[in-house]
Amino acid sequence: MSRSLCFAAAALAALSGASALATPPGGSLSIRFIDPQSYTDAAYSHPYASEKDLAAVESDITRHLTRLAERKLAPGDSLKIEVLDIDLAGRFEPFRFNGQEIRVVRDITWPRMTLRYTLSHEDRILATGEERLADMNFMMSVNMYSSSDPLRYEKPMLDDWFDRRIVRR
Repeated sequence: MSRSLCFAAAALAALSGASALATPPGGSLSIRFIDPQSYTDAAYSHPYASEKDLAAVESDITRHLTRLAERKLAPGDSLKIEVLDIDLAGRFEPFRFNGQEIRVVRDITWPRMTLRYTLSHEDRILATGEERLADMNFMMSVNMYSSSDPLRYEKPMLDDWFDRRIVRR
């Protein structure tokens, strides 16, 4: 075997081992969306959410919370979240040229969510509660999410809640 091939194999093995050590398995996450048809505003494209619209928003929120849990929950932690209400940033307004409605985001149409959660470690409950999240300053703070992300304003609010209530309990 050539010297460079041996070096490449050794480097790959070292990196694989290092990444396995750097990312220990986190805790578990369970998310339920309670009565989504009654949510205040949970559709990306029009004011009246269909099953497909709700599924898209639920999927995006689930994906984001799962990423947070994978990175920030300690091994042995279990987090159960029930989403009770979603009110996305912005409001639908009629578009003048074709009569369709478009979402217009203004500083008075901030994102809101109501969550019920239980954080436990093994069989011991560490934190539980029901909270109404709102980010009234969502347009004034630095946002690291892409302007094309449909949950661009909701994700920082969820990040902040996760850090305050779950990570720094």
